[in-house]
Amino acid sequence: MASTGRLRVGVIGAAWRGQYFLKLIARFPEVMECIGVVARRESARQEVAERWGVAAFETAEQLLDVGKPDFVVTSVSWAANPSIVKESVARGVPVLSETPPAPDLESLRELWSAVGPSGLVQVAEQYALMPTHAARLAAGHAGIIGEISSVQISSTHLYHAASLARRYLGVGFESATVSARRFAGPLVNPSDRSGWTHDLVPRQATTTIATLEFDSGRSAVYDFTDNQSRNHLRARRLLLRGSMGEIIDDRVVRLVDAETILESRISRHQTGYELDHEGFDTAHLSLDGTVLWRNPFFGQRFNDEDVAMSATLLAMAEWVRGVGPAPYPLAEAAQDQLIGLAIEESADQQRLVTTSQEAWTPLPRR
Repeated sequence: MASTGRLRVGVIGAAWRGQYFLKLIARFPEVMECIGVVARRESARQEVAERWGVAAFETAEQLLDVGKPDFVVTSVSWAANPSIVKESVARGVPVLSETPPAPDLESLRELWSAVGPSGLVQVAEQYALMPTHAARLAAGHAGIIGEISSVQISSTHLYHAASLARRYLGVGFESATVSARRFAGPLVNPSDRSGWTHDLVPRQATTTIATLEFDSGRSAVYDFTDNQSRNHLRARRLLLRGSMGEIIDDRVVRLVDAETILESRISRHQTGYELDHEGFDTAHLSLDGTVLWRNPFFGQRFNDEDVAMSATLLAMAEWVRGVGPAPYPLAEAAQDQLIGLAIEESADQQRLVTTSQEAWTPLPRR
C-alpha cells in the first residue's frame, strides 16, 4: 500500500455517481489524483476526458494495465459491480465499492467468498457521515437519552436505512425479523436527482413500511416513499427513542432528574449571513453549548452530501496509507444489503422474513 505522495485513484464508471467522485477527487489534489476513468460508451469517455481532463478507458482491465492504482472506486450498475470488484482484488488493488456491493443474496455470497478474505474491499456508505446523522449519533451514543431501544427512519432507502438503523441501535450483525408492506398513492414529483422536473402531474408512488426486530429486542421502523430522498414534498424524518428521552429530528427531549424534563434543539451554525463575510458554509452542529459535529471541510462550501462523500473518500485514502481505520468494510455493507433484501422479500411475499447468519458475520468473542 502507498505511504507517501499523492494516491493514484482509478474511477470505474462515468455516470452521475462516478462523476461525483471525480468532482471530489479534484477537490483534494494534495491527497490524490485520478489516473483514469472507465466508461463503456465512447461518448461518455469523450465527455469525462474533456470535462475532467483525465484519461478514459473502455474496460477496467485497460485502466489496471496502465499502472497499478493505489485504489479504485467502482461506480457501476448493481449487476456489474461484483465482477469489477473481483477483477480489481485479483490484481491486488484495494476497492471503494459503490452501494450496494451486489444486487441479490446469491451474488452477495459469491462476492464475499471471492474477495471477503482479502480484506481489500470497502464500501462508500456515507449516510452516517452526514452532519445531521453524525450529530444525532453523537448525542445518542453519549447517553443523553439513556439506553436506546428503537429508531424510526424515513429518509432513505433499504440498505442505506439499514446502515443507519444498525448504527443508531448498535446491533452489529444481529439477525432481524422483518415485516413489510407496500402502499400506493398519488404524488407530484417536482424534483429528482437531475433537478427540477417541472412536472405537476401526480403519479402513483409506492411507500414501503417495515418493522425490524433484532435479536437483542431493539427495533426499527422503516418508512420510505419512492424518490423521498429528493422530492421536496416529502420530509426526511428520524425518531430515536431511549429510556430517558428521545430525539425527534433536531429536537431532544430528556429527563434529567426526578421531576425535570428538558427540551433542546440540535443547532446548525451556518456562516455567510448578513455581514458575515466567511461565506455560506456549515461550521458545526451543537446541543446546549456542546459541539456534536464539526465540519472537517469548513471553507470548501460543501453541501451535506459533499461532506459525507468527501469524508468517505479521505477515510479510504488514510486506510490505504495504513494510517486510519477501515472506513466501511464489505461485511458491514453486506449486512445492510441483507436487511434491505429482507424488507423487499417480506413486502413481496407478505410474510415475516428473518435474516440468516452469513459467512461475513464476525465470530463471537470468547
